[in-house]
Amino acid sequence: MLFGKLMPRLARAGCVAALMAGAAPAVQADTLADALVSAYKHSGLLEQNRAVLRAADEDVAAASTALEPVLRWTASITQSLGRGQNNRALGAQDTGTLVVQGQLIAELLLYDFGATSLGIEAAKETVLATRQTLIGIEQQIMLRAVQAYMGVVEANEFVALRQNNVRVLTQELRAARNRFEVGEVTRTDVALAEAQLAQARSGLATAEGNRAIAIEEYRNVVGRKPGRIGGLPRLPKISSDVNAAKGLAVRSHPDMRAVQHQVAAAELAIKRAEAQKRPTISAQGVLSGSENLDSSNFGLSASVGIQASGTIYSGGLRSSTVRRAQAQRDAQRGNLHVVRHNVQQNVGIAYAQLSSARASLAASERQIRASRIAFRGVREEATLGARTTLDVLDAEQSLLNAEANRISAQAQLYNAAYAVLATTGRLTARDLHLPVQLYDVTEYYNLVKDSPTSQSKQGAQLDRVLKRLQKD
Repeated sequence: MLFGKLMPRLARAGCVAALMAGAAPAVQADTLADALVSAYKHSGLLEQNRAVLRAADEDVAAASTALEPVLRWTASITQSLGRGQNNRALGAQDTGTLVVQGQLIAELLLYDFGATSLGIEAAKETVLATRQTLIGIEQQIMLRAVQAYMGVVEANEFVALRQNNVRVLTQELRAARNRFEVGEVTRTDVALAEAQLAQARSGLATAEGNRAIAIEEYRNVVGRKPGRIGGLPRLPKISSDVNAAKGLAVRSHPDMRAVQHQVAAAELAIKRAEAQKRPTISAQGVLSGSENLDSSNFGLSASVGIQASGTIYSGGLRSSTVRRAQAQRDAQRGNLHVVRHNVQQNVGIAYAQLSSARASLAASERQIRASRIAFRGVREEATLGARTTLDVLDAEQSLLNAEANRISAQAQLYNAAYAVLATTGRLTARDLHLPVQLYDVTEYYNLVKDSPTSQSKQGAQLDRVLKRLQKD
C-alpha cells in the first residue's frame, strides 16, 4: 500500500525534475581550443614580454632622435661685485651689477661617418629579435596550455578508472565472502580480496590528488577552473619527414630568427664603434639675450656656425670598444651555432616521442582487448572452481594496468604532437587559427617610429649563410 501511494508522487517529481533539466541551459564543455584561447588572453608572461618589446621599440625611437634637430635653452642671473669711491666708516662702498642672460641653442648633426645610422639599424635588429622572442614565449604558453588540458583529461580518466576498479573489487570481495561462507574458498582468499580493495582505494585517493594538482595547473595556465572537459580534437597534421621538419625549424623557429637578428645587431655594433672613432660635423645656431637690470640695457645677438669635433687621445678607449663589440659578435655567432643544433635536436626528440606514443597507444589497445578477455574468462572459471581468487585479482590488475597505459599513452600522443608544432615554430595563435585578437607587434612601434619592415644587410647575409648550411 505504501509503495502504491509513493509511486505516483515519485513519478510526478521525476517529471518536474525532467522539465527543469530540459529548461536549464546545457553546460558547454571545455575544448582544447577553448583552453588555448583562454591561455592566450590570460597569460601574464605574454603581457610582460609585450612590454619588453615596447621598451625595445623606444630604443629605436631614442636612437633616431640623434638625426633630428635639438633645440635647448639656458638662462642665468649673475651679480658682479666692484669697489666704489665713496668712503665711509669701514672704507669703500661695495657696488655690483645684476645681469640676466638667456640663450636659445639649435643643433643639428650633419655627418658622423654613419655612426648614428648604424646605431639605429642595430636597434631595429634588436626589435626584430625581441619580436621573435615574444613568438617563442607564445609557443611556450600554447604548449603548456595543451599539457595542462591533457593533464586534466588524463587525471579525470585515471579517477574514473580507479573508481571503477574499486567497484569491481568490492564486488569481488563480496563474492569471496559469500563463497567463504559456503566453504568454497578459505579465509586467505577473503584476505587477498580485502588487501586488493584497500590498494585500489589508495590508488583512487592518489588519482584524486593528482587531479587536484592538474586542476591547479590548468587554473594557473588557462586562468580559470576547468569545466566539463569535452572530447579530444583531431591530432594536428604533421609531416612524417623528420629531416624536412628540422630544415623548417632552422629556417622559421623563433629562437633561430631571434639569434639571427642578434648576430646582425652585433655586426652593426662593430661598424658603429669603428665609425665613432672618426670626427663628427654639426651645425649650431645660438640666439643670446642679456639685460643689465641696473642700467636697463638689453642686448641681443645671434650666431650660426658649423663645427667639427673629434677625440685625439682617450687612452685606448675607442679601440677597446671596437674589440668589445667584436667579442660580442663572436659570442652571438657561437650562440647561433648552439641554438641551431638545439632546435634540430628538439625536433628529433619531439618526433621520437610522437612515434613512441603512437606505438604505445596501439600496444595498449591490444593489451586491453586481450586483458579484458582474460579477465572475463578467469572470473567465469573461478565461479566453477577452476581458478582461485588470486587468479581473478591478478587478471583484474592486468586489465587495470593496460587501461592505465592507454590513458597515459593518449596524453603523451597529444603532448608530443603539439610539441612537434612548437619545435618547428608553428604553435602560435595565428598558425592554430584561434579566434582571438592577435597582438600587433608593429602597432606601438609605428606610434614612435617607422616599423623595420626589412632586415639590415648583415641580417640578409646571415640568412644566405643559413640557407647554404641547410644544403650541406
